[in-house]
Amino acid sequence: MPNDTPTSPHTDVLIIGAGLSGIGAAYHLQTECPDRSYVILEGREAIGGTWDLFRYPGIRSDSDMYTLGYRFKPWTNAKAIADGPAILQYIRETAAENGIERHIRFGHRVVGASWSTPDARWTFEAERAGTGERVRFTCNFLFSCSGYYKYEGGYLPDFPGMSRYTGRLVHPQKWTSDIDYAGKRVVVIGSGATAVTLVPEMAKTAADVTMLQRSPTYVVSRPAQDRIANALRRVMPASWAYFFTRWKNVLLSMYVYRLCKRKPEKVKKFIVDGIQAAIGSKVDVAKHFTPRYKPWDQRLCLVPDGDLFRMLYAGKASVVTDEIETFTEKGIKLRSGTELEADLIVTATGLVLTTLEDLDLRVDGRRVEAAKTFGYKGAMFSDVPNLASAFGYTNASWTLKCDLTCEYVCRLLNHMKRHGHQQCTPRNRDPGFKAEPWIDFSSGYVQRALARMPKQGSKAPWKLYQNYVRDLVTLRFGRIDDGVMEFSRPSHAAGGQVKQAAG
Repeated sequence: MPNDTPTSPHTDVLIIGAGLSGIGAAYHLQTECPDRSYVILEGREAIGGTWDLFRYPGIRSDSDMYTLGYRFKPWTNAKAIADGPAILQYIRETAAENGIERHIRFGHRVVGASWSTPDARWTFEAERAGTGERVRFTCNFLFSCSGYYKYEGGYLPDFPGMSRYTGRLVHPQKWTSDIDYAGKRVVVIGSGATAVTLVPEMAKTAADVTMLQRSPTYVVSRPAQDRIANALRRVMPASWAYFFTRWKNVLLSMYVYRLCKRKPEKVKKFIVDGIQAAIGSKVDVAKHFTPRYKPWDQRLCLVPDGDLFRMLYAGKASVVTDEIETFTEKGIKLRSGTELEADLIVTATGLVLTTLEDLDLRVDGRRVEAAKTFGYKGAMFSDVPNLASAFGYTNASWTLKCDLTCEYVCRLLNHMKRHGHQQCTPRNRDPGFKAEPWIDFSSGYVQRALARMPKQGSKAPWKLYQNYVRDLVTLRFGRIDDGVMEFSRPSHAAGGQVKQAAG
Protein backbone atom coordinates (compact mmCIF):
# COMPACT_ATOMS: atom_id res chain seq x y z
CA MET A 1 0.00 0.00 0.00
CA PRO A 2 1.56 3.35 -0.97
CA ASN A 3 3.22 5.28 1.86
CA ASP A 4 1.92 2.92 4.54
CA THR A 5 4.23 1.19 6.97
CA PRO A 6 4.60 -2.25 5.42
CA THR A 7 3.78 -5.36 7.42
CA SER A 8 6.59 -7.21 5.60
CA PRO A 9 10.29 -6.37 6.05
CA HIS A 10 10.41 -4.90 2.52
CA THR A 11 9.80 -1.28 1.60
CA ASP A 12 10.40 0.90 -1.43
CA VAL A 13 12.52 3.47 0.44
CA LEU A 14 14.34 3.02 3.72
CA ILE A 15 15.25 6.22 5.58
CA ILE A 16 17.94 6.03 8.25
CA GLY A 17 17.31 8.51 11.05
CA ALA A 18 14.28 10.37 12.44
CA GLY A 19 15.97 13.71 13.02
CA LEU A 20 15.58 17.00 11.18
CA SER A 21 16.73 15.49 7.85
CA GLY A 22 14.86 12.18 8.17
CA ILE A 23 11.50 13.78 8.94
CA GLY A 24 12.03 16.17 6.02
CA ALA A 25 12.84 13.25 3.71
CA ALA A 26 9.65 11.46 4.77
CA TYR A 27 7.54 14.55 4.02
CA HIS A 28 9.03 14.89 0.55
CA LEU A 29 8.46 11.21 -0.22
CA GLN A 30 4.83 11.39 0.88
CA THR A 31 4.21 14.54 -1.12
CA GLU A 32 6.21 13.91 -4.28
CA CYS A 33 6.24 10.09 -4.46
CA PRO A 34 2.89 9.16 -2.87
CA ASP A 35 2.91 5.72 -4.50
CA ARG A 36 6.11 4.63 -2.70
CA SER A 37 6.17 2.90 0.66
CA TYR A 38 8.80 3.95 3.16
CA VAL A 39 10.05 3.18 6.65
CA ILE A 40 12.27 5.23 8.95
CA LEU A 41 14.67 3.29 11.16
CA GLU A 42 15.72 5.30 14.21
CA GLY A 43 18.42 3.98 16.53
CA ARG A 44 17.11 5.90 19.53
CA GLU A 45 13.64 5.92 21.08
CA ALA A 46 12.59 9.43 20.08
CA ILE A 47 12.13 11.78 17.14
CA GLY A 48 14.48 14.73 16.85
CA GLY A 49 18.05 13.56 16.35
CA THR A 50 20.47 16.25 17.54
CA TRP A 51 17.70 18.29 19.10
CA ASP A 52 16.59 15.41 21.30
CA LEU A 53 20.10 14.11 22.04
CA PHE A 54 21.76 17.34 23.18
CA ARG A 55 20.58 18.53 26.60
CA TYR A 56 23.37 20.87 27.68
CA PRO A 57 22.52 24.36 29.05
CA GLY A 58 21.49 26.90 26.41
CA ILE A 59 21.35 24.40 23.53
CA ARG A 60 20.26 26.35 20.45
CA SER A 61 20.70 26.65 16.72
CA ASP A 62 23.72 28.41 15.28
CA SER A 63 21.75 29.22 12.12
CA ASP A 64 18.57 31.22 11.73
CA MET A 65 15.39 29.13 11.68
CA TYR A 66 14.18 30.72 8.44
CA THR A 67 16.88 28.72 6.67
CA LEU A 68 17.34 25.87 9.16
CA GLY A 69 13.59 25.25 9.03
CA TYR A 70 11.92 23.24 6.28
CA ARG A 71 10.97 25.00 3.05
CA PHE A 72 7.44 23.57 3.36
CA LYS A 73 6.74 24.49 7.01
CA PRO A 74 7.02 28.18 7.98
CA TRP A 75 8.85 29.03 11.18
CA THR A 76 6.49 31.35 13.10
CA ASN A 77 8.27 31.66 16.44
CA ALA A 78 9.41 35.22 17.22
CA LYS A 79 12.99 34.03 17.81
CA ALA A 80 15.05 33.43 14.69
CA ILE A 81 17.91 31.93 16.73
CA ALA A 82 15.88 29.27 18.47
CA ASP A 83 16.57 27.13 21.52
CA GLY A 84 16.75 23.36 21.32
CA PRO A 85 13.33 22.59 22.83
CA ALA A 86 11.61 24.91 20.32
CA ILE A 87 13.39 23.23 17.39
CA LEU A 88 12.51 19.79 18.74
CA GLN A 89 8.85 20.79 18.99
CA TYR A 90 8.99 22.06 15.39
CA ILE A 91 10.35 18.71 14.14
CA ARG A 92 7.83 16.68 16.11
CA GLU A 93 4.96 18.91 14.95
CA THR A 94 6.03 18.26 11.35
CA ALA A 95 6.00 14.50 11.95
CA ALA A 96 2.60 14.57 13.71
CA GLU A 97 0.90 16.88 11.21
CA ASN A 98 1.89 14.67 8.29
CA GLY A 99 1.33 11.23 9.81
CA ILE A 100 5.03 10.43 9.65
CA GLU A 101 5.25 8.98 13.17
CA ARG A 102 3.57 5.71 12.18
CA HIS A 103 6.33 5.01 9.66
CA ILE A 104 9.08 5.11 12.30
CA ARG A 105 10.54 2.02 13.91
CA PHE A 106 12.38 3.18 17.01
CA GLY A 107 15.27 1.36 18.63
CA HIS A 108 16.58 0.04 15.30
CA ARG A 109 20.21 0.93 14.60
CA VAL A 110 21.31 0.10 11.06
CA VAL A 111 24.70 -1.63 11.13
CA GLY A 112 25.14 -2.85 7.57
CA ALA A 113 23.61 -3.01 4.12
CA SER A 114 24.31 -5.15 1.06
CA TRP A 115 23.26 -4.37 -2.50
CA SER A 116 22.38 -7.12 -4.97
CA THR A 117 22.43 -6.10 -8.63
CA PRO A 118 20.48 -9.17 -9.85
CA ASP A 119 17.69 -8.36 -7.36
CA ALA A 120 18.09 -4.56 -7.56
CA ARG A 121 17.58 -4.16 -3.85
CA TRP A 122 19.34 -3.53 -0.57
CA THR A 123 19.31 -6.04 2.27
CA PHE A 124 20.20 -4.30 5.48
CA GLU A 125 20.69 -5.39 9.04
CA ALA A 126 19.57 -3.46 12.10
CA GLU A 127 20.26 -4.03 15.77
CA ARG A 128 17.40 -3.63 18.20
CA ALA A 129 18.08 -1.46 21.23
CA GLY A 130 18.05 -3.26 24.55
CA THR A 131 18.07 -6.82 23.21
CA GLY A 132 20.87 -6.56 20.64
CA GLU A 133 18.77 -8.74 18.35
CA ARG A 134 19.66 -8.46 14.65
CA VAL A 135 16.79 -8.05 12.19
CA ARG A 136 16.87 -7.84 8.40
CA PHE A 137 14.95 -5.64 5.99
CA THR A 138 15.05 -5.09 2.25
CA CYS A 139 14.41 -1.97 0.22
CA ASN A 140 14.77 -0.68 -3.31
CA PHE A 141 16.35 2.64 -2.31
CA LEU A 142 18.36 3.56 0.77
CA PHE A 143 18.34 7.16 2.03
CA SER A 144 20.75 7.97 4.85
CA CYS A 145 19.60 10.90 6.99
CA SER A 146 21.61 10.03 10.07
CA GLY A 147 23.61 13.27 10.32
CA TYR A 148 27.32 13.85 10.26
CA TYR A 149 28.55 12.85 13.72
CA LYS A 150 28.47 9.81 15.99
CA TYR A 151 25.74 9.87 18.62
CA GLU A 152 27.61 7.48 20.90
CA GLY A 153 29.98 10.17 22.14
CA GLY A 154 31.96 13.28 21.28
CA TYR A 155 35.67 13.82 20.77
CA LEU A 156 37.80 13.94 23.89
CA PRO A 157 41.57 14.44 23.61
CA ASP A 158 43.74 12.34 25.87
CA PHE A 159 44.65 15.15 28.24
CA PRO A 160 47.41 14.22 30.72
CA GLY A 161 46.29 13.56 34.29
CA MET A 162 42.53 13.42 33.68
CA SER A 163 42.16 10.54 36.14
CA ARG A 164 43.62 12.73 38.90
CA TYR A 165 40.83 15.28 38.72
CA THR A 166 38.41 14.86 41.66
CA GLY A 167 35.62 17.12 40.38
CA ARG A 168 33.04 16.27 37.76
CA LEU A 169 34.10 15.97 34.12
CA VAL A 170 31.47 15.90 31.35
CA HIS A 171 31.29 16.17 27.58
CA PRO A 172 28.28 18.27 26.42
CA GLN A 173 27.07 15.37 24.26
CA LYS A 174 26.66 13.33 27.47
CA TRP A 175 24.99 16.02 29.56
CA THR A 176 22.53 14.72 32.16
CA SER A 177 19.87 16.46 34.24
CA ASP A 178 21.66 15.81 37.55
CA ILE A 179 24.60 18.09 36.71
CA ASP A 180 24.42 21.07 39.08
CA TYR A 181 26.61 24.09 38.38
CA ALA A 182 24.79 26.80 40.36
CA GLY A 183 27.24 28.62 42.60
CA LYS A 184 30.16 26.53 41.38
CA ARG A 185 33.40 27.17 39.53
CA VAL A 186 33.22 25.93 35.94
CA VAL A 187 35.83 25.57 33.21
CA VAL A 188 34.59 25.02 29.66
CA ILE A 189 37.33 23.66 27.38
CA GLY A 190 36.79 24.77 23.80
CA SER A 191 36.05 27.78 21.63
CA GLY A 192 33.52 26.47 19.13
CA ALA A 193 29.76 26.73 18.80
CA THR A 194 29.06 24.58 21.87
CA ALA A 195 31.47 26.46 24.12
CA VAL A 196 30.14 29.92 23.19
CA THR A 197 26.63 28.62 23.90
CA LEU A 198 27.47 27.05 27.26
CA VAL A 199 29.48 29.89 28.77
CA PRO A 200 26.87 32.70 28.80
CA GLU A 201 24.09 30.33 29.89
CA MET A 202 26.05 28.78 32.76
CA ALA A 203 27.36 32.19 33.83
CA LYS A 204 23.82 33.17 34.84
CA THR A 205 23.99 30.98 37.97
CA ALA A 206 27.54 29.66 38.32
CA ALA A 207 30.00 31.33 40.67
CA ASP A 208 32.57 31.62 37.91
CA VAL A 209 32.81 30.36 34.34
CA THR A 210 36.06 30.28 32.34
CA MET A 211 36.24 29.49 28.65
CA LEU A 212 39.62 27.82 28.14
CA GLN A 213 40.72 27.78 24.52
CA ARG A 214 43.90 26.69 22.80
CA SER A 215 43.34 29.29 20.05
CA PRO A 216 40.63 31.86 19.22
CA THR A 217 37.62 31.41 16.95
CA TYR A 218 35.68 34.03 14.98
CA VAL A 219 32.63 34.95 17.04
CA VAL A 220 29.90 37.21 15.65
CA SER A 221 26.80 38.64 17.28
CA ARG A 222 23.41 38.43 15.62
CA PRO A 223 19.95 39.52 16.85
CA ALA A 224 17.99 36.63 18.35
CA GLN A 225 14.87 37.96 16.62
CA ASP A 226 14.53 38.89 12.96
CA ARG A 227 12.61 42.17 13.07
CA ILE A 228 11.88 42.12 9.34
CA ALA A 229 10.40 38.61 9.56
CA ASN A 230 8.26 39.52 12.57
CA ALA A 231 7.04 42.67 10.81
CA LEU A 232 6.21 40.78 7.60
CA ARG A 233 4.07 38.26 9.52
CA ARG A 234 1.91 41.11 10.74
CA VAL A 235 1.01 42.25 7.23
CA MET A 236 0.99 39.06 5.12
CA PRO A 237 0.34 35.32 5.43
CA ALA A 238 2.94 33.39 7.40
CA SER A 239 3.96 31.37 4.33
CA TRP A 240 4.73 34.53 2.35
CA ALA A 241 6.63 36.12 5.22
CA TYR A 242 8.63 32.91 5.62
CA PHE A 243 9.42 32.75 1.89
CA PHE A 244 10.70 36.33 1.69
CA THR A 245 12.67 36.08 4.94
CA ARG A 246 14.21 32.77 3.89
CA TRP A 247 15.48 34.23 0.63
CA LYS A 248 16.67 37.41 2.35
CA ASN A 249 18.77 35.33 4.73
CA VAL A 250 20.00 32.94 2.02
CA LEU A 251 21.25 35.80 -0.15
CA LEU A 252 22.76 37.64 2.81
CA SER A 253 24.68 34.57 3.98
CA MET A 254 25.94 33.92 0.43
CA TYR A 255 27.11 37.52 0.18
CA VAL A 256 28.93 37.35 3.53
CA TYR A 257 30.59 34.05 2.63
CA ARG A 258 31.83 35.37 -0.73
CA LEU A 259 33.07 38.55 0.95
CA CYS A 260 35.01 36.45 3.48
CA LYS A 261 36.71 34.59 0.64
CA ARG A 262 37.43 37.66 -1.49
CA LYS A 263 38.37 40.16 1.22
CA PRO A 264 39.27 38.12 4.33
CA GLU A 265 41.33 40.83 6.01
CA LYS A 266 38.54 43.39 5.66
CA VAL A 267 36.00 40.97 7.15
CA LYS A 268 38.41 39.98 9.91
CA LYS A 269 38.84 43.62 10.91
CA PHE A 270 35.07 44.15 10.88
CA ILE A 271 34.48 41.15 13.18
CA VAL A 272 37.29 41.99 15.59
CA ASP A 273 36.30 45.69 15.75
CA GLY A 274 32.74 44.63 16.58
CA ILE A 275 33.94 42.49 19.48
CA GLN A 276 36.18 45.30 20.71
CA ALA A 277 33.21 47.68 20.71
CA ALA A 278 31.11 45.18 22.68
CA ILE A 279 33.72 44.31 25.31
CA GLY A 280 35.87 47.43 25.43
CA SER A 281 39.03 47.03 27.49
CA LYS A 282 37.56 44.28 29.68
CA VAL A 283 39.16 41.55 27.54
CA ASP A 284 42.29 41.41 25.39
CA VAL A 285 40.52 41.03 22.05
CA ALA A 286 43.77 40.68 20.08
CA LYS A 287 44.74 37.66 22.18
CA HIS A 288 41.40 35.96 22.80
CA PHE A 289 39.24 36.80 19.76
CA THR A 290 41.61 37.26 16.83
CA PRO A 291 42.19 33.92 15.07
CA ARG A 292 45.26 33.08 13.00
CA TYR A 293 43.14 31.69 10.15
CA LYS A 294 40.88 33.53 7.71
CA PRO A 295 37.11 33.93 8.20
CA TRP A 296 35.20 30.83 7.00
CA ASP A 297 38.30 28.62 6.93
CA GLN A 298 36.32 27.31 9.87
CA ARG A 299 32.66 27.88 10.65
CA LEU A 300 31.85 31.23 12.28
CA CYS A 301 30.45 31.03 15.81
CA LEU A 302 27.18 32.84 16.39
CA VAL A 303 26.14 34.47 19.68
CA PRO A 304 22.55 35.80 19.80
CA ASP A 305 22.29 39.40 21.00
CA GLY A 306 25.99 39.28 21.96
CA ASP A 307 25.20 37.22 25.09
CA LEU A 308 28.79 35.96 25.45
CA PHE A 309 30.20 39.46 25.17
CA ARG A 310 27.74 40.79 27.72
CA MET A 311 28.76 38.15 30.27
CA LEU A 312 32.45 38.90 29.68
CA TYR A 313 31.83 42.64 30.01
CA ALA A 314 29.91 42.11 33.24
CA GLY A 315 32.71 39.97 34.68
CA LYS A 316 30.46 36.93 35.06
CA ALA A 317 32.63 34.94 32.66
CA SER A 318 36.23 35.03 31.51
CA VAL A 319 38.32 33.65 28.68
CA VAL A 320 41.81 32.14 28.87
CA THR A 321 43.93 31.33 25.82
CA ASP A 322 46.55 28.77 26.73
CA GLU A 323 47.41 25.08 26.41
CA ILE A 324 46.70 22.36 28.93
CA GLU A 325 49.80 20.88 30.56
CA THR A 326 47.94 18.49 32.85
CA PHE A 327 44.81 17.98 34.88
CA THR A 328 45.29 18.22 38.64
CA GLU A 329 43.20 17.13 41.60
CA LYS A 330 41.55 20.54 41.72
CA GLY A 331 41.42 21.54 38.06
CA ILE A 332 43.78 22.23 35.16
CA LYS A 333 47.41 23.36 35.09
CA LEU A 334 48.29 25.40 32.00
CA ARG A 335 51.54 25.68 30.04
CA SER A 336 51.95 29.19 31.46
CA GLY A 337 52.03 27.72 34.98
CA THR A 338 48.59 29.04 35.95
CA GLU A 339 46.19 26.58 37.58
CA LEU A 340 42.45 26.90 36.97
CA GLU A 341 40.51 25.38 39.86
CA ALA A 342 37.08 24.02 39.01
CA ASP A 343 34.22 22.07 40.54
CA LEU A 344 33.01 21.13 37.06
CA ILE A 345 34.96 20.82 33.81
CA VAL A 346 33.02 20.67 30.53
CA THR A 347 34.97 19.31 27.56
CA ALA A 348 33.39 21.09 24.58
CA THR A 349 36.17 19.61 22.46
CA GLY A 350 34.18 18.65 19.37
CA LEU A 351 32.32 15.89 17.60
CA VAL A 352 33.40 12.64 15.99
CA LEU A 353 32.37 12.75 12.34
CA THR A 354 30.70 9.70 10.88
CA THR A 355 31.23 8.56 7.30
CA LEU A 356 30.14 5.75 5.00
CA GLU A 357 32.99 3.77 6.56
CA ASP A 358 30.98 3.47 9.78
CA LEU A 359 28.27 1.51 7.98
CA ASP A 360 29.23 -1.87 6.57
CA LEU A 361 28.14 -1.20 2.98
CA ARG A 362 28.64 -3.85 0.31
CA VAL A 363 27.81 -3.82 -3.39
CA ASP A 364 27.58 -7.31 -4.88
CA GLY A 365 29.73 -8.63 -2.06
CA ARG A 366 32.42 -5.94 -2.37
CA ARG A 367 32.84 -3.63 0.62
CA VAL A 368 32.44 0.04 -0.23
CA GLU A 369 35.56 2.00 0.73
CA ALA A 370 34.27 5.51 1.33
CA ALA A 371 37.61 7.21 0.72
CA LYS A 372 37.71 5.74 -2.80
CA THR A 373 34.30 7.08 -3.79
CA PHE A 374 33.38 10.49 -5.20
CA GLY A 375 30.37 12.49 -4.13
CA TYR A 376 27.82 13.00 -6.91
CA LYS A 377 25.91 16.31 -6.65
CA GLY A 378 26.61 16.19 -2.93
CA ALA A 379 23.88 13.54 -2.63
CA MET A 380 25.12 10.16 -3.95
CA PHE A 381 28.39 8.27 -4.38
CA SER A 382 30.25 6.85 -7.35
CA ASP A 383 29.58 3.17 -8.07
CA VAL A 384 27.12 2.86 -5.19
CA PRO A 385 23.61 2.11 -6.57
CA ASN A 386 20.30 3.40 -5.21
CA LEU A 387 21.76 5.17 -2.19
CA ALA A 388 21.57 8.84 -1.27
CA SER A 389 22.76 10.75 1.76
CA ALA A 390 21.44 14.02 3.20
CA PHE A 391 24.48 16.13 4.02
CA GLY A 392 23.97 19.83 4.66
CA TYR A 393 26.08 22.91 4.03
CA THR A 394 29.13 23.87 6.05
CA ASN A 395 28.80 27.56 5.13
CA ALA A 396 25.03 27.87 5.59
CA SER A 397 22.09 26.16 7.25
CA TRP A 398 22.13 22.36 7.19
CA THR A 399 18.52 22.01 6.03
CA LEU A 400 18.90 24.16 2.92
CA LYS A 401 20.95 21.46 1.20
CA CYS A 402 19.03 18.56 2.76
CA ASP A 403 15.73 19.91 1.41
CA LEU A 404 17.22 20.08 -2.08
CA THR A 405 18.65 16.57 -1.75
CA CYS A 406 15.22 15.25 -0.77
CA GLU A 407 13.64 16.92 -3.81
CA TYR A 408 16.32 15.44 -6.04
CA VAL A 409 15.82 11.92 -4.64
CA CYS A 410 12.08 12.17 -5.33
CA ARG A 411 12.72 13.41 -8.88
CA LEU A 412 15.14 10.51 -9.38
CA LEU A 413 12.65 7.93 -8.09
CA ASN A 414 9.88 9.29 -10.31
CA HIS A 415 12.18 9.31 -13.33
CA MET A 416 13.08 5.68 -12.70
CA LYS A 417 9.44 4.69 -12.43
CA ARG A 418 8.48 6.48 -15.65
CA HIS A 419 11.24 4.73 -17.59
CA GLY A 420 11.01 1.33 -15.91
CA HIS A 421 14.45 1.49 -14.28
CA GLN A 422 15.30 -0.43 -11.13
CA GLN A 423 18.87 0.73 -10.57
CA CYS A 424 20.62 4.10 -10.71
CA THR A 425 24.38 4.40 -10.22
CA PRO A 426 26.63 7.45 -10.60
CA ARG A 427 29.61 6.43 -12.72
CA ASN A 428 32.86 8.38 -12.91
CA ARG A 429 34.08 8.03 -16.49
CA ASP A 430 35.85 11.38 -16.62
CA PRO A 431 39.62 11.10 -16.13
CA GLY A 432 39.94 14.85 -16.50
CA PHE A 433 39.20 16.00 -12.97
CA LYS A 434 41.30 15.97 -9.83
CA ALA A 435 40.31 14.50 -6.47
CA GLU A 436 39.76 17.07 -3.73
CA PRO A 437 38.86 16.77 -0.02
CA TRP A 438 35.13 16.33 0.67
CA ILE A 439 35.14 19.40 2.94
CA ASP A 440 37.56 22.32 2.67
CA PHE A 441 37.63 23.14 6.37
CA SER A 442 40.56 23.41 8.77
CA SER A 443 38.45 22.55 11.86
CA GLY A 444 39.87 19.72 13.95
CA TYR A 445 36.73 17.55 13.80
CA VAL A 446 36.87 17.67 9.99
CA GLN A 447 40.61 17.06 9.70
CA ARG A 448 40.41 14.02 11.99
CA ALA A 449 37.90 12.32 9.67
CA LEU A 450 39.01 13.55 6.24
CA ALA A 451 41.05 10.46 5.32
CA ARG A 452 37.97 8.25 5.81
CA MET A 453 35.55 10.46 3.91
CA PRO A 454 34.53 10.36 0.22
CA LYS A 455 36.26 12.76 -2.14
CA GLN A 456 34.87 15.47 -4.36
CA GLY A 457 36.02 16.25 -7.87
CA SER A 458 37.32 19.48 -9.35
CA LYS A 459 34.24 19.97 -11.55
CA ALA A 460 30.53 19.18 -11.80
CA PRO A 461 28.73 16.95 -11.03
CA TRP A 462 31.40 15.76 -8.60
CA LYS A 463 32.13 19.19 -7.15
CA LEU A 464 30.65 20.48 -3.88
CA TYR A 465 30.08 24.15 -4.57
CA GLN A 466 28.55 25.09 -1.19
CA ASN A 467 26.24 27.41 -3.11
CA TYR A 468 22.50 27.18 -2.51
CA VAL A 469 21.39 28.94 -5.69
CA ARG A 470 23.62 26.81 -7.88
CA ASP A 471 22.46 23.62 -6.14
CA LEU A 472 18.83 24.67 -6.42
CA VAL A 473 19.16 24.97 -10.20
CA THR A 474 21.01 21.64 -10.46
CA LEU A 475 18.98 19.52 -8.03
CA ARG A 476 15.50 20.95 -8.57
CA PHE A 477 15.64 21.63 -12.31
CA GLY A 478 18.71 19.90 -13.76
CA ARG A 479 18.59 16.83 -16.00
CA ILE A 480 18.24 13.52 -14.19
CA ASP A 481 19.62 11.50 -17.09
CA ASP A 482 22.79 13.56 -17.41
CA GLY A 483 25.11 10.97 -18.95
CA VAL A 484 26.82 10.38 -15.60
CA MET A 485 23.97 8.61 -13.83
CA GLU A 486 23.69 5.07 -15.22
CA PHE A 487 20.24 3.46 -15.26
CA SER A 488 19.44 -0.23 -15.63
CA ARG A 489 16.75 -2.83 -15.08
CA PRO A 490 18.25 -6.19 -14.13
CA SER A 491 16.17 -9.02 -15.59
CA HIS A 492 15.98 -10.89 -12.28
CA ALA A 493 14.65 -7.76 -10.55
CA ALA A 494 12.04 -7.24 -13.24
CA GLY A 495 10.82 -10.80 -12.84
CA GLY A 496 10.75 -10.38 -9.07
CA GLN A 497 8.55 -7.34 -9.40
CA VAL A 498 6.10 -9.28 -11.55
CA LYS A 499 6.00 -12.11 -9.02
CA GLN A 500 5.50 -9.71 -6.13
CA ALA A 501 2.61 -7.96 -7.89
CA ALA A 502 1.03 -11.28 -8.83
CA GLY A 503 1.29 -12.49 -5.25
